Amino acid sequence: MPAREWPHAIIGKTSEDSMSYIKQMFDTHPVNPSSDHPVTIECITASYSCAEACNACADACLGEKEVAQMIGCVRDCNDCADICLATARVISRFTRTDFTLAGAQLRACIQACEVSGAMCDSHGAQMEHCRICAEACRRCAAACAALLAQ
Repeated sequence: MPAREWPHAIIGKTSEDSMSYIKQMFDTHPVNPSSDHPVTIECITASYSCAEACNACADACLGEKEVAQMIGCVRDCNDCADICLATARVISRFTRTDFTLAGAQLRACIQACEVSGAMCDSHGAQMEHCRICAEACRRCAAACAALLAQ
């Protein structure tokens, strides 16, 4: 499809559609993972969503009037976004998975989400973007813990 046409092909897509891409990739992957597909898919989806929420929250924090008071939140959100993105990428790889590394990555993601989520919770009553980010962090931490428990 020519570059000038592609945006029209994705208009109206939902988050369910992007999750179906992950499911489609898993369903067609030549390696059958030992983990449960829905749990793995939720972990990947939650990790990508949390990375997006943390990135947007950090940017919104920079737009706040009292930006100096938001520096800690910006840093925690940026760290969490990077770790969540790395987690989604590592967990998406089935070929020759290093389960020790994957487990360490999941634990790091849980920790980053807990730190960022707590920081955002402390601002959530005054800033809706922080409340939303804290929610994304809780979802991601729970999804990573569920996959780690398998």
